[in-house]
Amino acid sequence: MNILKINKLTKNFFLHNANREIHSCRNISFTLDEGKFLGIVGRSGAGKSTILKCIHRTYIPTDGEIIYNSKAFGEINLTTATEREILYLRNHEIGYVSQFLNVMPRTTAKEHVMNALTETGHSAHEAKEKAEKMLDYFRLPESLWDIYPNTFSGGERLRLNLAHTMVKRPRLMLLDEPTASLDDQSKLLVRDMILSLKNENTSMIGIFHDLKFMDGICDNVFNISEGTFE
Repeated sequence: MNILKINKLTKNFFLHNANREIHSCRNISFTLDEGKFLGIVGRSGAGKSTILKCIHRTYIPTDGEIIYNSKAFGEINLTTATEREILYLRNHEIGYVSQFLNVMPRTTAKEHVMNALTETGHSAHEAKEKAEKMLDYFRLPESLWDIYPNTFSGGERLRLNLAHTMVKRPRLMLLDEPTASLDDQSKLLVRDMILSLKNENTSMIGIFHDLKFMDGICDNVFNISEGTFE
């Protein structure tokens, strides 16, 4: 069963100061089956991250449809869904791992991961327990748990991002270069967690420049530059 269907997705950006339109991605179409992992490859600047941000609705598409088979709402077009529906889906069903950390001010690392769970109705005790377990899994030192993440290194920030998203066990997870600044040992932890989530039927779309990392993970690969599957 399809959990996601993208039909002729197009995203353009207009630079007002230069009076110029930038075409990020055009006429992208593919489907994702439930519990499967789709990898997206292509040249730099081809629009790989734009696709994920349109699904997450960080960007509003210029044209096309993104049909998500939601547990809460049934089939819903993410390009036209209300802000309230999108917020609900982000909290409960769709996770996004970016290379960049975005944390509320005066929020510690552990609180950031806990908030991902309390927003979905978990008790404070359960959220604390699961957050600590996930932070420990990603080898984030306990000495950093009660510190504001703006002092973290790039690798520590990315591991915190991974913990924040993966602790929720989302139905659909979007991974935008989730291993970009990680050492080899941390990459293996990410790989093992992805395989564990796949076994729990989490559906995923991921962008990786390290193609070797994707071996044995991807069920299908979409080449955005060619508009084809490999």
